[in-house]
Amino acid sequence: MKLVEAVIKPFKLDEVKDALLEIGVLGMTVSEVKGFGRQKGHKETYRGQEYTIEFVPKVKIEVAVTDALVPRVIEAITRAAKTGSIGDGKIFVRDLSAVVRIRTGETGETAL
Repeated sequence: MKLVEAVIKPFKLDEVKDALLEIGVLGMTVSEVKGFGRQKGHKETYRGQEYTIEFVPKVKIEVAVTDALVPRVIEAITRAAKTGSIGDGKIFVRDLSAVVRIRTGETGETAL
């Protein structure tokens, strides 16, 4: 089992969610986050003053999936989140050693 985490531009969330639902991902966790990478933030002007916004608003999506589904999840997120410009985001894949469904007590892949 794997935990796939994707940090994407906020306006791409609906497209990514729809792409994941299409391939059979049944649940996800979404968080509003801030960060920066190579883009190093951006400048904004407010009332004639220029400000540097170092931490750019992003959305983090987390999905727990079987090992077999990981390549399809990565492809779906990449396809749906890509704009072709800097700051499109990153995808991280981590091993999951255990999953427990609290309601039923199911464990492992059946708990996904």
